[in-house]
Amino acid sequence: MKNICKVLFSLLSVAICMSVLAADVQLGAGDVVKINVYNNPDLSLEARISEAGTISYPLLGDVNLQGLGTSAAGKKIADLLEKGGYIRNAQVNMIVTLMQSQQVSVLGQVARPGRYPIDGTRNITDILAIAGGVTADGGDTITLIRKQDRKKESIDLIDIVRSNGTSRNVEVVPGDVIYVERAPRFYIYGEVQRPGAYRLEKNMSVLQALSVGGGLTPRGTERGVRIKRRDSSGTMQEMNVKHDEIVTTDDVVYVRESLF
Repeated sequence: MKNICKVLFSLLSVAICMSVLAADVQLGAGDVVKINVYNNPDLSLEARISEAGTISYPLLGDVNLQGLGTSAAGKKIADLLEKGGYIRNAQVNMIVTLMQSQQVSVLGQVARPGRYPIDGTRNITDILAIAGGVTADGGDTITLIRKQDRKKESIDLIDIVRSNGTSRNVEVVPGDVIYVERAPRFYIYGEVQRPGAYRLEKNMSVLQALSVGGGLTPRGTERGVRIKRRDSSGTMQEMNVKHDEIVTTDDVVYVRESLF
């Protein structure tokens, strides 16, 4: 399932990024726009929108573009040039060369962490695709921090994929933060072929954990399996376990040496 997610994100990323660049996006402070006026190259320029939402434009002075789409902003400048008697039938084209106002942050276990512009309606999987998808160390749980109230939402990525995007694939808005958690791990040592730290899958049993560790060495015994686990107070507890015991995050599985 993990590999399927990666393939889906890779296929989506290019198309989504191209869509962002070409879309009629809403403008805001910090965005950089390039303005071209047909047959009037002296009135073409590239400018950054100020914190007040304005740019300084030749002949017109400060022009407020806050909250306008690029098409509406271009038309506004064309209308002002015509009303001012500077150009007849002005044709103004505007594109965004740097989007700063309409962005979400993607952090944690993704291929390309950073801030990404969004336009229109975008959901969790759209943004993860833009960020290159979840890495091999990434878990199935995503934390979404909302800009409006900083409230945290926990979202299961596998549920989204299995439901074809109908389950919890929520919309994101500018200012939201998406954090991809590191996959939970367990540790195994003692008389196993490959001791070490491994990704913990859902509902993994002790027997499955032993398999991940390569199985027992000739000196190991299945009757000597123990788990070291911290209780709610943080105290490490050690217990003998059966093969169907469920392994939990940060468990340490220890296989003892056979006495015979």
